[in-house]
Amino acid sequence: MAQFPFAHLLESRVLVFLNTMSETYPLELSVVETQRLLSENSGKVVLIDVREPHEVELCRIAGSTCIPMRQIPENVGTLSKDKHLLIHCHHGGRSMRVTQFLRANGFSAVSNVAGGIDAWSLEIDPSVPRY
Repeated sequence: MAQFPFAHLLESRVLVFLNTMSETYPLELSVVETQRLLSENSGKVVLIDVREPHEVELCRIAGSTCIPMRQIPENVGTLSKDKHLLIHCHHGGRSMRVTQFLRANGFSAVSNVAGGIDAWSLEIDPSVPRY
């Protein structure tokens, strides 16, 4: 039986995909679920804002830690693998890329916050300005 000539490439891509999945921690959470985790498990979760500093100046979620997306690779060593990392941005696109990057780099306890700070403002805290 002939083997697929690029099987080793497909296998490595499948392994990378499988390594980005987590059985315990969902890839994405709603802002409602994020708020619940923050209030019920405050010592076990960390909310990370990956927006740019000028965006954080406009509005922020209280208690979040700002690490701009471009600085995540150089800060990987400072992030805890013992806590559930909740990653958010403006609408959820950048934070999803960071979530996938972190999962591919050995962080299983990491989830994207769907809708980002915009959804937080709409569904959780209307005092957080929208932009």
